[in-house]
Amino acid sequence: MENLTNPALLFFLLGIVAVQLKSDLKIPANSSKFIAIYLLLSIGFKGGQELAHSGLNAEIFWSLFFGIMLATVVPVLAFFIIKRKMSIQNAGAIAASYGSVSAVTFVTAVSFLDMEKVAFDGHMIAVMAIMEAPAIVVGVLLMRKHEKTIQSSLSTLLRHSFTNGSVLLLLGSLFIGMMASEAQAEGIKPFTTDIFKGFLAVFLLDMGITSGKQLHAIFEKGVFPFIFSSVMPFIHGTIALYLSTFITNVPGNQLLFAILAASASYIAVPAAMKSAAPKANSSIYLPMALGITFPINVIIGIPFYYYLIQSFAQA
Repeated sequence: MENLTNPALLFFLLGIVAVQLKSDLKIPANSSKFIAIYLLLSIGFKGGQELAHSGLNAEIFWSLFFGIMLATVVPVLAFFIIKRKMSIQNAGAIAASYGSVSAVTFVTAVSFLDMEKVAFDGHMIAVMAIMEAPAIVVGVLLMRKHEKTIQSSLSTLLRHSFTNGSVLLLLGSLFIGMMASEAQAEGIKPFTTDIFKGFLAVFLLDMGITSGKQLHAIFEKGVFPFIFSSVMPFIHGTIALYLSTFITNVPGNQLLFAILAASASYIAVPAAMKSAAPKANSSIYLPMALGITFPINVIIGIPFYYYLIQSFAQA
């Protein structure tokens, strides 16, 4: 219940309400881009600091492997469900979106864990970053197999995935955080930590406005996209949550695995699909990821997985 009074979540809902009321409320595009860069930089840097303190161990390697497996298996399952109802390129683009991850959903989950004072390990930042590329590659490979006109090379896809601004910033910030000493990290703490929740609230207000604008588009495409983008994330997230218990006993890590499996990319994948699958309809897969799956994960998914974790612990 406390999550429903979280200011960041309430600002997100305010953005959706503003669109429904046809308000002229908006966040300037340049400001939104800056805040997104700040959030990724901050979470990456703090993750690097945590990783430097914990050191490398078997759990980190298994976590990375599990993340890659999720990013590989989820798009395959999604593709064979979706291609029954849609074209091959649309199925591949949607599959890649749901196999990949949403950095903003992840950042929101991290904020939730901080609010609940639940620990998580810094290597989960690396898990998130490494899950972008496999899903995009798998989505395109599936399209290639079923439609011979897809010609994008794997080297181009991999380069695009790892040089994507969000991924590069996360991995770079993670490395910088690992290299910085505690004294150096303390020197920029007011920037990386103290103002984080305030910026997150403003960014989620902007995401609420953007999501609100996408809602009408998804309803125009029939009931199937709505059902898939509402139900499948919970299936992915719940299975990932259960399997994560075999890898880690840290509740925060388990929740982050669940939300990574449940989230869908609406930044990296659309950018990649412009060249890899030009016939894929972005007015389908983008509203599914941003207009339906993102708000469901933020409003319902994160507290739901946390409730499951608490229930497992008490059982």
